[in-house]
Amino acid sequence: MTTSATQTGHAPPSRPGVLIGVLVSAAFVMILSETVLTVALRELSVELAVPATTVQWLTSGYLLTMAVVIPTTGYLLDRYTPRQVFLASSWIFVAGTVISGVAPGFEVLLAGRMVQAVGTALILPLLMTTSLRLVPEKSRGATMGTITVVVAVAPAIGPTIGGAVLSGLSWRWMFWLVLPLSLAALAAGARWLHLDTVRRPAPLDVTSVLLAAIGFGGLVHGLSTIGKGSGGGVPPWITVLAGLAALALFVGRQQRLQRHDRALLDLRPFGRRPFVVALALTVLMLLTLIGVASVLLPLYLQTVLGASPLVAGLSVLPGGLLLGLLGRPVGALFDRHGARPLVVPGAVLMAFGLGLFSMMGPGTPLPAAIGFHLVLMLGMSLMLTPLMAEALGSLPAELYAHGSASLSATQQVAGAMGTALFVSVATLGSASGSLSPDAAGMQVAFTAAAGVGILTVLVSLLVRRRPAPAD
Repeated sequence: MTTSATQTGHAPPSRPGVLIGVLVSAAFVMILSETVLTVALRELSVELAVPATTVQWLTSGYLLTMAVVIPTTGYLLDRYTPRQVFLASSWIFVAGTVISGVAPGFEVLLAGRMVQAVGTALILPLLMTTSLRLVPEKSRGATMGTITVVVAVAPAIGPTIGGAVLSGLSWRWMFWLVLPLSLAALAAGARWLHLDTVRRPAPLDVTSVLLAAIGFGGLVHGLSTIGKGSGGGVPPWITVLAGLAALALFVGRQQRLQRHDRALLDLRPFGRRPFVVALALTVLMLLTLIGVASVLLPLYLQTVLGASPLVAGLSVLPGGLLLGLLGRPVGALFDRHGARPLVVPGAVLMAFGLGLFSMMGPGTPLPAAIGFHLVLMLGMSLMLTPLMAEALGSLPAELYAHGSASLSATQQVAGAMGTALFVSVATLGSASGSLSPDAAGMQVAFTAAAGVGILTVLVSLLVRRRPAPAD
C-alpha cells in the first residue's frame, strides 16, 4: 500500500539530516514519557490508593495503547503527508500531557497517559520510514544507531529524570516539565518538516482496528492480572486466550484484505526470515529492557535496598548513557560486518547480565547492582541497532511503512508484556503475600528474566551472517 520515496516522483529533500533530526528530537521527548513515572510508581501507589499491579498500568497501559494504535500508521502514512502526521502526533501528545498534569485521580491520570501514547505511536513509524527513504543503504546502520537513542535510551534514562524531579517536586512536574519540550519540538517540526510523498487514500477497516485492540489488550491485561488472581471476575487465562483469538482473527482478516490491497497492516514482511528472526530477538530483548531494567530494577532499588527515587534514577543512568553512546558506533560496525558478529556476543552478555541480576538480594551493594546493569546494557547495545537495521533493511521499499509499523507495534507490546509479566511474577513470588513485590519476589522475577536471556542466546544463532539486498 505504501509508496516508497523512489516512486513519488518528487526530488529528495535538500536537508535530510534536518528532517531526521526534527523527528528524532520529537520522538525522544515522547518516548521519554514511557518510563519517566517508573520511579514514582511506589509513591503513586500510596497517594492514589491503588496496588502495585494496578499502578503499573501507567507504564504498561502507555505501551499497550501504542501497540494498538501503531498498526494503523501504515494506513495513515498512505493517506496523509508526513507533516500532517507529525503535527497531529505532537498536538495529541501535548493534550495528553496537560490531562496528566491536572489529573485529580488514577483514572484521569491513566486516561492522560493513554492520550500521550496515541501521539507517540504516530511518530515512531514515521521516524523509521522517513529515515529508510532518505538515507542510502550503506549508511543505514549508523542512522539506525541514532534512532536507538529514541527507542532505547529515552526509556532507559526516564527513571533518572523522574527521580530527579521527585527529589524536590511533585510527580505532576514530570508532565509540566515535559510540556515546553513538546511544544518546542512541535514548533521545530512546523518550521522544518516539509517532505513530499504520494498519498493513496483508502478506507479504514474499523474491524481490523477493533480486533487489534482486543487482541493486544487481552494479552497484556491477562498477564497483568495473574499476580492478583481473578478476584471473582474473569480468570486471567481466559483473558489471555481471548486476546490470542482476536489476534488470530486479525491476522486472517489482514490476509484476506491484502488480496484487494486494503489491509490495515500489510503482513508480507512476516514472510521474510531475516525480518522474523530480528523481530523475535527484539521482542525477547525488550521484554527485559522495559520490564526488568526500566521498571523492576528501580522498584528493587527502592523497595529492597531502600534507595530514594533520585538515587534509584541515577543508578540506572550509566547504563542508559552506555546504550546511547554505543548506538551509532555499533550501527557503523553493522554497515561493515552485518548483524551476526554483533548480535550473538550481545545476546551472551545480555544473558550473563540477567544471570547476575538473579543473584541480587537485600545484601547486594548498590555499586554491584549498577555494575550488573552496565553489563546488561552493554549486551543490549550490541543487539538493538543491528536488529532494527537487519529487520527493516531486509524489506523492499514498498514495505517500509508496514514493516516499521509491525516492528514498532511489536516493540511496544513486548515492553507492555514485560512490565506486566515481571511485576506479576515478582508479586506472586513475594514471601509476604502482599500486592507489592518484596526481595523474594524480585529474585524470582530476575531468575525468570535470566531464562529469557538464555532463550535469546539460542535464537541469536539464527541471525544470518551478512545482510542480503532487499528484493
